[in-house]
Amino acid sequence: MKCPHKAHVAVVDGTRFVIMRNKGQVFEPKLETVCTPNLETTNFSAGVRHQDDAGQRLGRTDLNELAHAAAATEWLNQQALDGKIDQLLIISDPKTLGEMRRHYHQELQQRLVGEIAKAVAHEPVPVIEKVLAVN
Repeated sequence: MKCPHKAHVAVVDGTRFVIMRNKGQVFEPKLETVCTPNLETTNFSAGVRHQDDAGQRLGRTDLNELAHAAAATEWLNQQALDGKIDQLLIISDPKTLGEMRRHYHQELQQRLVGEIAKAVAHEPVPVIEKVLAVN
């Protein structure tokens, strides 16, 4: 995946959210951690879609994780609206990414340079850089 120089990279899953910036080149990313926002998970709107009792008991749906994805997206939306993010690439596990897409603001969508559906939020930075370089 082409990750432009100085583009922000959001690495997200149901419990972790890290903002990085590419200090390297397009095909040789070098990520630097910018911040780890402290999120308030108050948006449990996914609960409307995930009321299947069997899914809850079997652990297929965790509303707290989906609320974390919504909170991360709300944070990113605000950064885009405030002009603090020009280019953004999101790396997230498929379930979290699916929930995030439901909350994208139009301004954030215009700033997206890509999405990678991979669970790497708890991996070290060199592994994340490798994922960027090969996808």
